Amino acid sequence: MRAIDTQMSDLAQLGLEVKSPDGSQALVRVAELPFLIGRGTDSGNHLPLSDPRISRRCCAIVADPDGWYLEDRGHHRGVFVNGSKIHRALLRSGDVITFGIDNSYEIAVRSDSNETTVAGLLTRMGQMPGVEEGSGGLHKLNVLLQATSLLHSDLPLDSILGTMLDHAIAITGADRGILFEADSAGALRTRLARNKGGVTASPASIVASQTALRQAVEQRSSVVTEDLNRAEAALQMAQSIVAQSLRAIVAIPLYANFHADSKSVSGNSQLLGVIYVDSRRPTAFSNLDRQILDALAAEATSVLDNARLVERERQRQRMEQELNIAREIQQALIPHGFHDFNYLAVAGIHTPCHAVGGDYFDVFPLDESRTALLVADVSGKGLGAALLTTMLQGAFSGMTIGTEPVRLISHMNRFLCEHAEVGRYATMFFGILDAQGKLIYINAGHLSPLVIRQAGIAELTNEGSFPVGLIPEADYEAKTVTLESGDTLILFSDGVTEAMNLAEEMFGSDRLREVLAGQRETRLEQLQKSILDSLQKFIGGANQADDITLLIVRYRAAADAARVKSSTDVSVR
Repeated sequence: MRAIDTQMSDLAQLGLEVKSPDGSQALVRVAELPFLIGRGTDSGNHLPLSDPRISRRCCAIVADPDGWYLEDRGHHRGVFVNGSKIHRALLRSGDVITFGIDNSYEIAVRSDSNETTVAGLLTRMGQMPGVEEGSGGLHKLNVLLQATSLLHSDLPLDSILGTMLDHAIAITGADRGILFEADSAGALRTRLARNKGGVTASPASIVASQTALRQAVEQRSSVVTEDLNRAEAALQMAQSIVAQSLRAIVAIPLYANFHADSKSVSGNSQLLGVIYVDSRRPTAFSNLDRQILDALAAEATSVLDNARLVERERQRQRMEQELNIAREIQQALIPHGFHDFNYLAVAGIHTPCHAVGGDYFDVFPLDESRTALLVADVSGKGLGAALLTTMLQGAFSGMTIGTEPVRLISHMNRFLCEHAEVGRYATMFFGILDAQGKLIYINAGHLSPLVIRQAGIAELTNEGSFPVGLIPEADYEAKTVTLESGDTLILFSDGVTEAMNLAEEMFGSDRLREVLAGQRETRLEQLQKSILDSLQKFIGGANQADDITLLIVRYRAAADAARVKSSTDVSVR
């Protein structure tokens, strides 16, 4: 019971790094036990997750005398720790919790509750024999406390790290030191270099032992050599060591989620950097010295890791701001507030699955008696796809100055194929509807539209050419069909027919036909709502996996259009 009470008092040391499906991250502290994790807050969850595929009562973190445990509380797809399905599992810092679902939450355990933290070291100092006031051990502990207080201050990061490196030199009695920082690929670069006494050194003036650095990184543990004359051959014969007459070296790798109690790190932990100090004199490190170095390294790791998370959050905020701007631009380009043309009525909607989408639709007049209709779907999602949709819209705007559609689409295809580095292609359906009901259209690999006719639901075409930007030699041909007054054209992207429910069944064209059946006279806004409601009911709690675009066009012959216009029920479409 006492051990559990101790854990409860150390809960501030236990955190969860939560990565959401959209890529954003947040650090959540475990404030009480049991700590409940699941969908929503209605089950008392301390960490509510918004993925509808996750059970409301999913799992919980509990305490036992020997550590923190994760328990599966009934998640229907199972709870996993480091890829292995568990019923109850001991948690260690660096463990990753998942829920057996693609594109869902990942939770990394982050714990500093171990014997080599400063708090743990302070507790044990009072129990160590021979540590008296004025002794070397107490002096070194004082140095550690000064370093720790600075590490958690509001000073600039480089000032904090410089002081930390100075204290590492002082604790080891070294002549010089370097703090290496790892980039995203794990390559080390010098961030700070110091000589004894806190003197800043030029990085070029200090040649670190690459052998010691490589061993520390590969072994994922500290390399501490008190006398290189008695070290292993690889270190003794290292060129930089021989050339500089080095006798003592310390290299401490700084890994995120460092297990200080076992002096090891999990295999998927990220390398943050290395503390390196050396000396031309042999030295002797006591057990206390090594523990102080471990504690200092743990504190430095925490600072670097937090700095990494802060920078990542800043990047996420910058990206979110840029995506917001892109979303505003894209939404401004998508048609809104459709007005009825003399011979047709229009309704449409575009719902991206991310901040910006790769679908696009447009309706614009070419002259008084012809109107252009377009639905396009760019491969992929996100900002890259959105940029290409904007380019497509700019290209099609040239239609108003008389460009022939087959020639225009063929030119687009050649342009994208010649710029293969763009890495995108687009399916599209482009049509021109005139006042007599004649529809001239080109299908470039897009889904065939449906038509609600007097006789029922018909497919406009089941043939088409290749997507734009895929095959340089693709031929595009314009076809013609005549619509009767009251015929309704349904154009859509695959985000409609390929939408999946939790059982991974697709909505499909048959269900879409069922929704459209008997709706020839239904107002377009209501028809659009019926399609979307049916789609949402089918999807249930599943995530939207693709952009959803829907364009509905109803043709009215001149006589019918005049009758509708003069009708008191001007909203009938």
